[in-house]
Amino acid sequence: MKRTANAVWNGSGKDGSGHLTTQSTTLNNAQYSYKSRFEQGVGTNPEELIAAAHSGCFAMALSFELQKAGFTADSLDVTAEVTIDNGTITTSHLTLKAKIPGVTKEKFEEYAANAKAGCPVSKVLKADISLDASLV
Repeated sequence: MKRTANAVWNGSGKDGSGHLTTQSTTLNNAQYSYKSRFEQGVGTNPEELIAAAHSGCFAMALSFELQKAGFTADSLDVTAEVTIDNGTITTSHLTLKAKIPGVTKEKFEEYAANAKAGCPVSKVLKADISLDASLV
């Protein structure tokens, strides 16, 4: 399986602007710029998209871990916070709030750790990945 996305950039690094389009067109000419990436401008940015990919990938990986063990989550609420320092993504911190009927705290923590390690996005990131997981 292969997935694609396209970026078009016009102008200089600081004053230019660009648009991102994904194969599914969920993002279709989504605007990005220096301001949306490094300040608080309108539009998206690569780090925000990596955070979305990481949180979504981890949630799905955990749902598969739970399914293998015979559990189904009522909800898995995951936030990823990606940090960029000096042009390098240094960390991705996952915060999970899970509602999983019948699972013990110990097994929950095991499944969450397995999902964190096994998620394809975790595997591709060369950043420190941390996780705060709680049952609600």
